[in-house]
Amino acid sequence: MAQELAPLSEDDLDRIIGMAWEDRTPFDAIKLQFGLTEQHVRNLMKATLKPGSYRLWRKRVEARSALKHGKVRSFSLGRYHSQKQKLFR
Repeated sequence: MAQELAPLSEDDLDRIIGMAWEDRTPFDAIKLQFGLTEQHVRNLMKATLKPGSYRLWRKRVEARSALKHGKVRSFSLGRYHSQKQKLFR
């Protein structure tokens, strides 16, 4: 049975898309903040982005799978926070 998700505001959509594009933001962080699984994020990106942009994003995610998956990535180098993230704390 599929889990019902709350509707997302435009600000939330922009934030999720920005987090998904960031190389060092794991899908786990998106799930923690917005309750979206990796598959939900993929579906959202596919529905929101132009087809070429979606393909480019998927290539980036596949090439950086160790960074986009928190369980695989070692945080010994520290966490990366974009300048925009400071606004949301």
